[in-house]
Amino acid sequence: MICIRSAALLGSAPDLASCPPSELPEFAFIGRSNVGKSSLVNMLTRVQGLARVSDTPGKTRLINFFVVNESWSLVDLPGYGYAKVGRKDRAQFSSFVADYLQNRPNLRGTFVLIDSRLTPQKIDLDFLDWMVHCGVPFILIFTKTDKLSRAAAQANIDAFLLRLQEISQEAPPVLTSSSKLSHGRLEILGLIEATLAEASEEESIA
Repeated sequence: MICIRSAALLGSAPDLASCPPSELPEFAFIGRSNVGKSSLVNMLTRVQGLARVSDTPGKTRLINFFVVNESWSLVDLPGYGYAKVGRKDRAQFSSFVADYLQNRPNLRGTFVLIDSRLTPQKIDLDFLDWMVHCGVPFILIFTKTDKLSRAAAQANIDAFLLRLQEISQEAPPVLTSSSKLSHGRLEILGLIEATLAEASEEESIA
């Protein structure tokens, strides 16, 4: 299992062109506003305050890069669907996130965070429909599982996955997490470790 020895903010960018040049493998986190992306970054790295956590939806409006062990990066993408922004800004906001997800050459994995407390939300399903249409693979993480009973969380997860079948015939990997309890940390890091190992093997063969 990956041992996190160091984690630090590499930089922030308002668009793909401004992203810090890097050949390090990147793993991105995205989801609706206030789904817990920043809290998850802090939980995975065990560095409190590394990613800024706010109760105000839409606080993260930049692409934030955190280099881990000086060998790979976690990327905190702005949440989609925050309310306090004009339509023109929202379109620009969506376009630069889409640009990153489709065109960042060293992106190795995209984790889409879904709030386990909620029944299936159109905004999440619409985003995943875009991901499938663009051929961008993803992993689902259902967050905040400590906020409700296991049965209630599982019911919401099952309902969401059932709706997802209308969008994609291929089921993505599914994980659950609680940043408060550090639930899901080993599983998420395990997927990242497996991806890094696979990429390293491919490079050695090439």
